[in-house]
Formats: sequence, C-alpha cells, structure tokens
Amino acid sequence: MDYINPLGEEKISKLLLKFSLPAIVGMMVNALYNVVDRIYIGNSPELGTAGIAGITIGFPIMIISLAMGVLFGVGGATNFSMNLGRKKYEEAENTLGNALVLLISAGLLFMILVQINLKTILLFFGASKDVLPYSLEYMRIITLGAPFHIVSVGLNHFIRADGNPKLAMYTMFLGAGTNIVLDPIFIYGFNMGMAGAAWATIISQFFSFVWVVSYFLGKQSKNKLQLKYMKLKLNLVKRITTLGLPGFFLQLASSLLNATLNKNLFLYGGDIAVSGMGVINSIQTLLLMPIVGLNQGAQPIISFNYGAGKFDRAKEAVKLAIKTATIIVTSGFIVTRLFPVQLISLFNRDPDLIDFGRSAIFAWFLCFPVVGFQVVAANFFQAIGRPKSSMFLTLTRQLILLIPAIMVFPKLWGLKGLLYAAPFADFLSFLLTAVFFYFGMKRL
Repeated sequence: MDYINPLGEEKISKLLLKFSLPAIVGMMVNALYNVVDRIYIGNSPELGTAGIAGITIGFPIMIISLAMGVLFGVGGATNFSMNLGRKKYEEAENTLGNALVLLISAGLLFMILVQINLKTILLFFGASKDVLPYSLEYMRIITLGAPFHIVSVGLNHFIRADGNPKLAMYTMFLGAGTNIVLDPIFIYGFNMGMAGAAWATIISQFFSFVWVVSYFLGKQSKNKLQLKYMKLKLNLVKRITTLGLPGFFLQLASSLLNATLNKNLFLYGGDIAVSGMGVINSIQTLLLMPIVGLNQGAQPIISFNYGAGKFDRAKEAVKLAIKTATIIVTSGFIVTRLFPVQLISLFNRDPDLIDFGRSAIFAWFLCFPVVGFQVVAANFFQAIGRPKSSMFLTLTRQLILLIPAIMVFPKLWGLKGLLYAAPFADFLSFLLTAVFFYFGMKRL
C-alpha cells in the first residue's frame, strides 16, 4: 500500500484545479437542493411567498443537519489526509471507520430529537401562524432523511481526501440531479405541494447515501471501511471532533444567524421580508458554494503537505486559493449589482417581494468582495491542525459580529439597519483575519 500520493508531488496549481473544480461544481449542485425547492414552491400558485417563508423558517434546522456531517466529515477527513501524508495507513482507515459510526449516530439522534420537538423549534425560529403549517409540513418529512444526509455529506469529504475529487462531485450530482427531476413531478404532477418537495429531497439524499457507502466497500477506494476499525477510540473521536469543530461551529453559527435574522425580519418587515431574505439567502448560497468547494479542494493539499513537512507547498496552495476565491466573490458581487430584479424574479414575481429584494441585495452584498479571503484564510488554520484559531476566525463573521449587529442595528435604523449589518460584519472580520493570517504564515 506504499504508493506515491500526487498531493505531495504534482504542481500546486494543477492539484488545486484538479481537486477544487469538482468540489466547486459539486457544492453548487448540492446547493440546488434547497434553492430548487424554493424556486418550485415560490412559483406554485397555491404556495407562493408563504411557501418560501415556510422553507426559510425551517432552514436553520437543515443547516444543523449539515453541521453534523461537517463536524465528523471534515474533522475525520483532515485527520485522514494528515495520516496519509505521514504514511500511517492503518490510522487513516481507523479514522474512516470511527467517523462513519459517529456520522450514523449523529444522524439518528438528530432525527429523533427534531421530530419530537419540531413545532416548538419552528415557533422559536420565528414562524408566524400563517407560515407555521407550511413549515411543519415540509420539515416533518425533511428531517426523516437526516441520517442519509449527514452520512453522505460526511463520507463525501473522505472520498475527496482518498484522491477521488471527481467521484465526490458525482455524489452531489446524483443527489441534486434526482431532486431537480423529482421536485416538479411531486409538487405539480402529484399535487403534493410542500410535502412533495420534501419527499423529493430525502429520496435524493438516500441515493447519495448508498453511493458514498458503496465507494468505501468497493474496489475504487484505496482505503476501506472495515468492521474492526468501527470500534470507537476515545482519543481518535476527540481528534476528529476537535478538527471538525471550526466547520461545525460555522454551520451552527449560520443556523443561529438565520433564526435570529428571521425573527427580526418578521418584527421589522413581516412575512414578506422573511420570504425575501429566503430568496437572498438562496442567492448568497449559490455565490458562496464555490468558495466552500475551493476550501474542500485546497484542504487535503494543504493538510497533506503540512503533514509531510513541505511547508512551501502548503503556503503556495493557500495563496493560490485566496486569489481564486477573491476573483469568484468579486464576480458574484458584480452580478448582484447588475441583475438584482432578474435574480429575485427567478423565485417569485410578487411586486412587494421584488421591491424588498432589490434593496436587500444592494445592502447585504455591499462588502462581498472581501469574503473570499476571510473564508479561505480562516480555513487554512484548520487544514494545518490549528482548529482553535480557525474556529475563532470562522465565527467572527457569522456569530461574534453579525448576530449582535442584526439585533442592534434595526433598533437604530429599522429594517434598513438590519440589512446593512452584513457588510459591517464582513469588513471587520476581514481585517481581523488578515492580521491572524499574516502572523500564521510567518510561523510556517
């Protein structure tokens, strides 16, 4: 099993393209799960803006599900990559087995707890009496698929770290592609409404689940799932969890952010503001997913070379990733400036929604060009095994700075103040991350 891993030898630019492009495409496709649901529901005469609001209210729950997959998937894959770099192949397979057990356990526990407390959770997240029935109908079904979703998200990181980024991309194509096909059939063809969108999603997640598990049981993978490595080891569980915490807290912060945002949107702008921000969130997701994919592609390159003591290659990888991320987010920023009405109209053509959406897009994305650097630079610390620094920097943008701004700014400037909370947090977190990154790079 002593093979030469290309992560330590190939040209960095070639590796980043090879690993990141499939991940970027995959994340874009994966983002379509929720975005496509919103588009189909928003354009349904029976559901419209109320249906969009229903999904928006439930979105923090779906983010928590994703967070579980990230916690054990990213944490496990990072440790997996570093062990491969150090040629500790048995330890790498041990990490894979332990991560799978953790992913399955987290999925089942999450499903049970949410099903028991769903109505209470949705009310806490800001569901109005008009929106609650739509959200309940959708989320009651969605959460049944949590075990499939969490395992497929988590193991997909391992497929990429195993040296198969294209296959990781195909996993997301399989799931999202199935969802895109089934959504109109279930929503319109079978007239199932919100329930149809939810069933389409979890069937798609099940297909992805089968795909990723089959990969590590078949001949394609260099590292196998074996029962002897599925017995949990406390030190390994701690290592996986620690390395996965930055990404987990990022998603958890995103969930808390969305819940806080929804409450304040309803307070200062009503259900139309909740629906409108649901659309803005979908647009933001599509714009940020390339950066997430870039991080996923860069992480095994940085982790492997850091583990192998090739620090110059690790530096080169993160610098190139930052340049690429900045180009991507700046391009997205330009699109939001040129085509705001067209973007909103994809989801719904309600005049009130379009009016709100136009002003919301302008304010929310004002400092978007600096976000690429912040996200990639924060992830760099995770890739080199410094999760505390990564966790702190990751949380500055969505938790430490943004949530307080969302709570305070509307008290001073109303709904407009709420919308300008995002660029405030984006810029300050960029400055803080720049300082950390400068000194972090000097220490390598």
